[in-house]
Amino acid sequence: MLTTLVTIALLHWVVLVTPGANVLVISQLAAGGQRRSALYASFGVTTVAVTWALLAILGVNAVFAAMPGLRFALQVAGGIYLCYVAWRLWRSGASANGQAAEMLAPYAAFRLGFLTNIMNPKSALFFGSVFATALPQDPSTSLLAWAVGLVFLNSLGWHIFLALAFSHPRVQAGYARQRQRLNRIAGAIVGALGLRLLVTTANEVRAR
Repeated sequence: MLTTLVTIALLHWVVLVTPGANVLVISQLAAGGQRRSALYASFGVTTVAVTWALLAILGVNAVFAAMPGLRFALQVAGGIYLCYVAWRLWRSGASANGQAAEMLAPYAAFRLGFLTNIMNPKSALFFGSVFATALPQDPSTSLLAWAVGLVFLNSLGWHIFLALAFSHPRVQAGYARQRQRLNRIAGAIVGALGLRLLVTTANEVRAR
């Protein structure tokens, strides 16, 4: 059991520490003086990670294989949503005037993290691939529970760390000085991720 869990943890951490939309959204909120909002966004991201892990165990890959249109629709929705987030980031950078951004309500911050993560069904495919590779042929219920719990702890721990690290006063001071530039850079990266998801989906549809 220990070897299996270590394998899942290592593969999951490789994905977690790779900069993506989740990391950018949480770090931008925290650096912009919204530590509480960043923490709630972390809870939203983690909720989706656990959801995708559970769905992977239940065989969501088989569902996507049987109904590719569903996965394509989710990927298109995800790409559009990421482009929307990118536009909001770019717009906030363009209108930067040295003032702190408006504080998000807890629910709005949770929803931002939730939607940013759930709109990428490739996360479900990732967990499906990891579990199929790392888990034995007939895993016990306790092993499956430990695997999902590990995903929860990894995701929550990493994203809370980001929220706290980027809300450090020195980080916030540096962000305040470069807010316009950093928001535009983050917007460009998130937009590129969204466009890549849309292009990848279009190529997959054409290849069928």
